[in-house]
Amino acid sequence: MNKELTDISKYLSFVLRHKPEAINLVLDEQGWAEINALIANTKDYELSVDLIRLVVETNDKQRFSIDEAGHRIRANQGHSISVDLGLSPRVPPSQLIHGTAERFVVQIEKEGLLKGNRQYVHLTESESVGSSVGARYGKPVCFTIDAKQMHEDGFEFYKTINNVWLVDSVPSQYLSKR
Repeated sequence: MNKELTDISKYLSFVLRHKPEAINLVLDEQGWAEINALIANTKDYELSVDLIRLVVETNDKQRFSIDEAGHRIRANQGHSISVDLGLSPRVPPSQLIHGTAERFVVQIEKEGLLKGNRQYVHLTESESVGSSVGARYGKPVCFTIDAKQMHEDGFEFYKTINNVWLVDSVPSQYLSKR
């Protein structure tokens, strides 16, 4: 993805996950926004339907979805605002991975994984994805999550359309540093 598309992807993440009101964009309860309203309300970029489709289709993490009719867009996860993604609880694999930076390890080992400003903690089945996520913030470290035991203990897991696993929190007793 070139710099222009990356910049637009970051912009879409900002308005669709965190601050739709920054451009007077209305999201429905599932996080969908009208593409025409997004285009009309955006002043920082010259957006078009085709450009938005290109960003959605080429985004390496598949952060966005366009509805079947092609008129609405939403972020697949990562919201700091309340949206209902319509996900049903799923049985997770026995282990999941969370990537972070080395500087956060002591705090995570003490407090577990907390969602912070997001609706959920994000997990993956792939150590390489976990490492790349951690590398965005410094020297990467991966934690293994005992998802099987968490599920048996009553934690609900959700899986997004782009294969990100979501959970409310991960207490430290379910974590081990890789």
